[in-house]
Amino acid sequence: MGDIATILREYGLLLLVGQYPNGPLGGLALTVILAVLGVLLAFPLGVVLALARISRFPWLYWPATALVYVMRGVPLLMLIFWVYFFLPVLVGRPVSGFSTMLATLVIYEAAYLAEIVRAGIESLPRGQMEAARAVGLTYWQAMRRVVLPQAIYNMVPAMLSQFVSTIKETSLGYVISVNELTFSASQVNSSLLTKPFPVYAVLAVIYFLLCFSLTQVARHLERRVARRRAGVAGTGNAPAAPPPVAAIAE
Repeated sequence: MGDIATILREYGLLLLVGQYPNGPLGGLALTVILAVLGVLLAFPLGVVLALARISRFPWLYWPATALVYVMRGVPLLMLIFWVYFFLPVLVGRPVSGFSTMLATLVIYEAAYLAEIVRAGIESLPRGQMEAARAVGLTYWQAMRRVVLPQAIYNMVPAMLSQFVSTIKETSLGYVISVNELTFSASQVNSSLLTKPFPVYAVLAVIYFLLCFSLTQVARHLERRVARRRAGVAGTGNAPAAPPPVAAIAE
């Protein structure tokens, strides 16, 4: 316990923010930034892939399905290496480790978010789309203004769980020298040399506290969504949000 206290006292700031403000931002702060940006940038691509996955047009369905299956079937570490060597050739200049890791996360997470979005859309009653089309909305208007808002509300817990997975996946940025939390811990270990167990015990506790807290939030949201669904099913009334189809069409 004394070693852990010493590590937290002497290297706690390095683990939290890296060398900032006297150097580049890193540590836990960079881990969270990578995860947030990765999920936010991947979400629009995930929606596009999900819509293509439920499309009746083969020229949309098959490429999207192939991309999703390939990305979900390839180890993330291998994808990191692919992007690390291919991206500089594509853009014609060197690319930082942060940009490489972010691009990798966007591609990788888009495949998982696409399946979450697809499941959210397909979980809704078919009558939602039929009612929207009946009041004069086109397919894309109905999808954008009626189906997707309800699907997104239902899949918030799953998206938060995926965000937790993304936080853990950022640790693989260590292999391309991204200064995230695991890389910062390795710097601390290199400085101490003889205390790898307490260093990586601190690292494990930080990951656990962050991911456990977010998982509890996801479970709370999941219970809230389940109660809302049960309440709507019990009363037979439409949910208060999003607004009714007829109101959207006006």
